[in-house]
Amino acid sequence: MRDGPDASSPVTREQGDRARWRPALSPSRAADFKQCPLLYRFRAIDRLPEPPSTAQLRGSLVHAALEQLYGLPAPQRGPDTASALVEPAWERVIGEEPELAAELDTAQRIELLEEARALLSGYYRLEDPTRFDPQSCEQRVEVELADGTLLRGFIDRIDVAPTGELRVVDYKTGKAPPAARALAEFKALFQMKFYAVALLRSRGVLPTRLRLIYLADGQLLDYSPDHDELLRFEKTLAAIWRAIQLAGATGDFRPHPSRLCDWCPHQAHCPVFGGTPPPYPGWPDHPDEGGADAVLQTADPAA
Repeated sequence: MRDGPDASSPVTREQGDRARWRPALSPSRAADFKQCPLLYRFRAIDRLPEPPSTAQLRGSLVHAALEQLYGLPAPQRGPDTASALVEPAWERVIGEEPELAAELDTAQRIELLEEARALLSGYYRLEDPTRFDPQSCEQRVEVELADGTLLRGFIDRIDVAPTGELRVVDYKTGKAPPAARALAEFKALFQMKFYAVALLRSRGVLPTRLRLIYLADGQLLDYSPDHDELLRFEKTLAAIWRAIQLAGATGDFRPHPSRLCDWCPHQAHCPVFGGTPPPYPGWPDHPDEGGADAVLQTADPAA
């Protein structure tokens, strides 16, 4: 017995993807719903456009350059190489999303690339990429929890020690204003615990360290989760997904005002600011899960 389309008939890649596709919870969308259910709806269901900011473009550029850097042999990963990778990384970013560069003039583009080079130069004061090889970069993870909740996301970097310990690494290129710093760090740690649960369930190994690398601030934040903590967090994720499904069935996505509203790009559609949401289209076949949870998918100040 076969699942999916009849193997004897021609099937396009898109049809095959749809046959295999299941709605899933990503770190960015889970954080959106926890922050504000209406924000989740605007992003995942209505898919309202969010023009990328310069800060978000810079983040995507640095992430792409670091991924390319770790694709090279360790002895070749010096600072000059990282700087030289900024230009091809930029071509890759705008090649995948050409509209991203449409609003930048030549001077803005040059400034953006120089800012990315400065962040990469500072990275070498935090880690030495010539001294270790990560197991993977931009690693896609997908795992189903016991209650059927499907987790899906992309991890910036996974390191494995010779003794088998896992380290999960995420790069942050933004700098949050003081008023939002605590909230930004809370969301970042939420994201890292999400990945830790996904790896615990997919590999059966508890990550021993979750590392946030704040390139703009030149700081490392290391956190060591324990097993019981991740089990509790797993229940939190399952509860979030149940709440999303319930709201999706009823269309009842309510706003939740907070200090982060100051950075929300959808105030014009939010009742809290006198706006009106678009008519609810119903739960979609393919809710937007935030792609790879890339920098461009978030308007948070410290992405």
